[in-house]
Amino acid sequence: MRIAAVKTVPVLQLAASNRAALRRHFLTLSNEDLRLRFEHVISEAALLKYVDSIDFERDAVFGVFDAGLGLAGVAHLGLRGDIAEFGVSVAPGHRGEGIGTALYRRAYEYSRNHRITTLFVHCLKENKAMMHIARKAGMEIVLDAAEVEAHLHVPPGDPASYTEEFLDDRVGLFDLALKSQFLAARAIADAMAEAADTLSHPLQQKERGQPQKDEEAA
Repeated sequence: MRIAAVKTVPVLQLAASNRAALRRHFLTLSNEDLRLRFEHVISEAALLKYVDSIDFERDAVFGVFDAGLGLAGVAHLGLRGDIAEFGVSVAPGHRGEGIGTALYRRAYEYSRNHRITTLFVHCLKENKAMMHIARKAGMEIVLDAAEVEAHLHVPPGDPASYTEEFLDDRVGLFDLALKSQFLAARAIADAMAEAADTLSHPLQQKERGQPQKDEEAA
């Protein structure tokens, strides 16, 4: 794999408990984004059905959370025996941040450690983001008129790759916990500021009304 390790983007393996966040992520994508991701036009009903049908016990799904705990990027590694198909999407506003590459690296790492021998990509030729990842990863690319197939042989895991996956999982969990705590602290601070502002209104109104009363008395 030619892609260098990307340590600056924490990636977390998702579970069924993240299904609602996945729905919100995909609903932020435009129709064109969805067409490129799924290779055809997809309705909202079909999109939600796809999310609800993800088998987290069989497949591997990875995500990158932003500061607001929304999924900035998602990768789905569909497993079929010792072959895994890689699909990725990055939300608008988070592109160009290395998220797609970090998700690919994490999926590749997972494949090595779970006896996957071939990593497979199938996408439309105009999907420049996926083509960039495939070329950067050194995949064998086969082009036809409209679609692309890319394959990569995945070597078996070793002690270093197992350790790396373990550490990446812990970093992903720590990143999510840190962002959750920050968001909760900000919500408390905002609530306290709002309460203080509300409590100060009667005093402000009294102070504003005092000069008028003094003038009337004069």
